[in-house]
Amino acid sequence: MKTAYSVVAENNFRTVLLMTIFLSLVFGLGWVFSYLFENKVIFYFAVIFGVLINLLSLLWGDKMVLVLTGAKEIKKEDLPEVYRLVENLAISAGLPKTPKVYIINSPALNAFATGKSPKNSVVALTKGIIEKLNKEELEGVIAHEISHIKNYDIRVMMIATILAGIIAIMADVFLRMGFLGGRDREKGNGLFFLIGLILALLAPLFAQLMVLAISRKREFMADASGALLTRNPEGLASALEKIAGSNITLETSPATAHLFIVNPFKNRKGFISWLGNLFSTHPPVEERIRVLRNMIL
Repeated sequence: MKTAYSVVAENNFRTVLLMTIFLSLVFGLGWVFSYLFENKVIFYFAVIFGVLINLLSLLWGDKMVLVLTGAKEIKKEDLPEVYRLVENLAISAGLPKTPKVYIINSPALNAFATGKSPKNSVVALTKGIIEKLNKEELEGVIAHEISHIKNYDIRVMMIATILAGIIAIMADVFLRMGFLGGRDREKGNGLFFLIGLILALLAPLFAQLMVLAISRKREFMADASGALLTRNPEGLASALEKIAGSNITLETSPATAHLFIVNPFKNRKGFISWLGNLFSTHPPVEERIRVLRNMIL
């Protein structure tokens, strides 16, 4: 059985690993394109860009995630009952500071946590989940998110989200470079267009591969930790049933899907749904419910 300290150590290692992989990818792509375009400035730009994005991800990644999801901060007087749940669970979990509470203006049922550390964290809830769940169910969801914060899952998830999004942007930039061509359009334009097109098409898969660094076991661990925190596994199990049974989808970026307690693309149809589920970081909801209901406290 892993201890809280070993989980935190693993997540710190994953953060460094993700950043290293991202830098290697950016440097490699920069070198390839600087060679093909016969312009070293592209490689120098890639180096500076990669280092800056990594630093920005650590410093302001949580704010970027909140912008991507459209979450807005609320004060205690806005939703006192919800705020008290977050406050009480944060104290029970031994967090050094109560997480800020953010609301996503959506009727969908979902929630996530983000931030740099337990001292600087956020719990975000949709309006739908606040309105549709009873107190015990909402407490179970919040306890799950508080567990992510305590275990430093929020840092590695935040880094994965930002870096996966940047990879998608890079693919778009290289696609445009392919259209513009290099110094020798007749020689290079077709090749650059092909490379850019492949990168643009694979960008969502790159994002999912980055997210694969987040283990499915982490969701099981947050479920179990949350249930121990509330001493009520049925609360979270019932909440997951309602979330899974809802047919209202959440409008958000595919790069943020792994942040949520349940995959927000589960009810969508077509190509986006296929991409959102191909490398899902969430275990099946039915299995999570079964495990919770078989827990002995």
